[in-house]
Amino acid sequence: MRLYGLNVLTGMAITARHFVKTYVEDFKYWFGHKRRQESFRNPVDGIGSFTVQYPEEKLSVPERFRFLPVLIYEADNGDVRCTACGICAKVCPPQCIWIVQTKSQDGKPKPKANDFFIDMDVCMNCGFCSEFCPFDAIKMDHEFELSNYERKDSHVYNLQDLLMSTDYYSKTHPRAWAKELAIKEEEEKKKKAKEAAAAAAAKKKAEEAAKAAAAGATPGAAAPAAGAPAKPAAAAPAAAPKPAPATPAAVTPEKEKKEDKPE
Repeated sequence: MRLYGLNVLTGMAITARHFVKTYVEDFKYWFGHKRRQESFRNPVDGIGSFTVQYPEEKLSVPERFRFLPVLIYEADNGDVRCTACGICAKVCPPQCIWIVQTKSQDGKPKPKANDFFIDMDVCMNCGFCSEFCPFDAIKMDHEFELSNYERKDSHVYNLQDLLMSTDYYSKTHPRAWAKELAIKEEEEKKKKAKEAAAAAAAKKKAEEAAKAAAAGATPGAAAPAAGAPAKPAAAAPAAAPKPAPATPAAVTPEKEKKEDKPE
């Protein structure tokens, strides 16, 4: 025969133990405001449970939390990183991004976005646009309180709505920002090392060319003295004169009669 009542009492004892343990942990960390983040996240090994008085109290979200994409601009000079290449719009699964590219006075496209639109109602917060951007111009933001009373106009974000400075991004994503700076520093070091190697190679080549020019200026054979007269060149033999044609003799009257006289 099973003792159902004993099992019920065992279950109630387990519940009471967890109840008391939770309250003891709550009071322990409540006074002095020493509440731990793991208590808010409710992990397996976390003890205690708190009610956050939202919106007066807000929990910080993890760094890799992503919601709506934003466009990054440099805080020191205000340059927007986006070049309107359109890769983010091409890889977007729900096709919620469209870009208007800037054009010059003669109608040629320029690497700059004149306007940038994202429909937040269509965006699925996948982060593909941020991963595929070759210029690190688009990042995923932490802001998720975007509710309002109409969505036809206010839920379509334009360029001015999406712009965020690098200072803001460095605060919301400190680890990612530090990694990005480390990569830039490494690339700058490689660039300087490459330029130094090219300058050294050019200097070595110039030195070798100077040595070759100096060696060519001092030949092994001695040059003739400046005051010595130059040897005249041998004259070509004169051509033999051609014989003049013979002039026929003049015919006299006596000779003409002699020739006409028959023999």
